[in-house]
Amino acid sequence: MVDKPVVCIVGRPNVGKSTLFNTITKSKISITEDTPGVTRDRIYAKATWLNREFILIDTGGLDPGSNEIFMPEIEAQVDVAVEHATVVLFVVDAKDGVTALDEEIASRLRRWEKRVVLVINKMDSKASEEHLYDFYELGFYDSVIISAEQGRGIGDLLDLAVEGFAPEEEEDQSDEIKVAFIGKPNAGKSSLVNKIIGEERSIVTNIPGTTRDSIHSYFRYEGTDYTLIDTAGLRKKKKINENVERYSVVRTLRSIDMADVCVLMVDASDGISEQDSKIAGYAHDRNKAMIIAVNKWDLIEKDNHTTRDMEAEIRRELPFLNYAPMIFISAVTGQRIPKLLHLIHLVNNNYSLRIQTGVLNDIINRAVLDNQPPSDKGKRGKIYYAQQVSTRPPKFVFSVNDQELFHFSYMRYLENQIRGAYTFDGVPLVMELRNR
Repeated sequence: MVDKPVVCIVGRPNVGKSTLFNTITKSKISITEDTPGVTRDRIYAKATWLNREFILIDTGGLDPGSNEIFMPEIEAQVDVAVEHATVVLFVVDAKDGVTALDEEIASRLRRWEKRVVLVINKMDSKASEEHLYDFYELGFYDSVIISAEQGRGIGDLLDLAVEGFAPEEEEDQSDEIKVAFIGKPNAGKSSLVNKIIGEERSIVTNIPGTTRDSIHSYFRYEGTDYTLIDTAGLRKKKKINENVERYSVVRTLRSIDMADVCVLMVDASDGISEQDSKIAGYAHDRNKAMIIAVNKWDLIEKDNHTTRDMEAEIRRELPFLNYAPMIFISAVTGQRIPKLLHLIHLVNNNYSLRIQTGVLNDIINRAVLDNQPPSDKGKRGKIYYAQQVSTRPPKFVFSVNDQELFHFSYMRYLENQIRGAYTFDGVPLVMELRNR
């Protein structure tokens, strides 16, 4: 975990915790829906107030008396979040007044001996003021009146929150790698993130679709900072019934857009599905660095050809990811997880690789000598020069006499020549033609 102050939002279901989270972070990371129990896991994001950066955590709604199957896990998640917190924002609903559940949560927070700011939310009408003074019976010194939906009182709330931070210390600046774990439901994404982090950050069950938000976890390994993004698995559209589930699909796609490196998690027992192909295709179309991690490898009966056959099958189903390295892991046993982390670091470095123009043109000139560009009606394609114009992804621009003469197969040949000279494992190369 990056050593930044942590602000944790807690409260019973449907008091506006996720709306507050989104308002503070100026995002829509947390799902907000008028349905109790929507946020199950701890949702992490970075936020800033008065030039102080902190980590904000949104937690699931606490209701110990509930029969919901996930409630014990939600309680455990809240306990872990509060344990890490510098300041706790205890959100209550002004319209409902103090409830027995609010009192139970208040008692629980007092046992933690953390600094708590009582946040009286939904104070957006005269009717809301009726129960205002009842909340002071909960016994918290710091309190603030807000309307998260309207943005009222948020500045006052954050002023109170940052008061609880220790003086800011100088910290080493390092590049952070954002890694999105993508794949269909129940491929083991949450289990893998939990294994890497070393704690139960995402709720893990054998029910597909447990993770409905994208869970951001901050992690430091061998001097490098990582943001690990555990995404909700994408299902076929005909299987998506709830509004919340639809939002989760959007979250997953946005997490891919946000990531530097995408790790496609494939269930070794199932192989590649149509959904795996669609998810991987979306990341590929966005030119993301990619790794294929075949999970649950410990459950597969093996012979001398099992690994080779599995890799061949996956390559056949995902031909557009021929540049993505493949690794066989077990999120449960930890098999090859350190190797996966090293591979993520390597692929991220490759994503930033730049070839000098002179060296690049030497590679292209040798390639042209070995295999001339195609011709049409007596006119042969000619490459005047090539240049790498950007990284992440690496983009190469070729100045030519007529781009219509260059079939995609010849551009694939040039790409292979570049890959043969430089290590671009895990990285898509963008090849662009421009007429001189």
